[in-house]
Amino acid sequence: MKTRVTAAVLAVSCLLAMPAMAQFQKAEDAIKYRKAAFTVMGNHFSRIGAMANGRVPFDATVAANSAAIVEALSKLPWEGFGEGTSQGDTRAKPEIWTEKARFDQAANTMQGEVAKLHAAARTGSLDAVKAAFGGAAQSCKACHDAYRRN
Repeated sequence: MKTRVTAAVLAVSCLLAMPAMAQFQKAEDAIKYRKAAFTVMGNHFSRIGAMANGRVPFDATVAANSAAIVEALSKLPWEGFGEGTSQGDTRAKPEIWTEKARFDQAANTMQGEVAKLHAAARTGSLDAVKAAFGGAAQSCKACHDAYRRN
């Protein structure tokens, strides 16, 4: 099962990580792409959070699989923030484009924290997951606070 999940995540990542502007015929396509990546990432991150916070029993396999998916998806949404994607069905703040370097740094920070969470989840230890989850959650929250409208 773990091999299939990993293979599926890698296949999807490879397909979706193609040059974005070649993928997106319209700005709304890029917005849909980034929102979809964030939605799936958020769902799997929430599964881990529920275990880390004791709302559901810890399942090391589910945690590791979800963390692998979150880490793979953490590389995808950024291509969907191209030129012309600040308008439309989006909660993205204009600061994404006016503070591009800071936004890119926030994305890199999140990816690093998510990689730590994935490494912790692979140990099978709830304590390790709990320790890494806080940093990953904070990196997500910091970006949401700065760059997402509620």
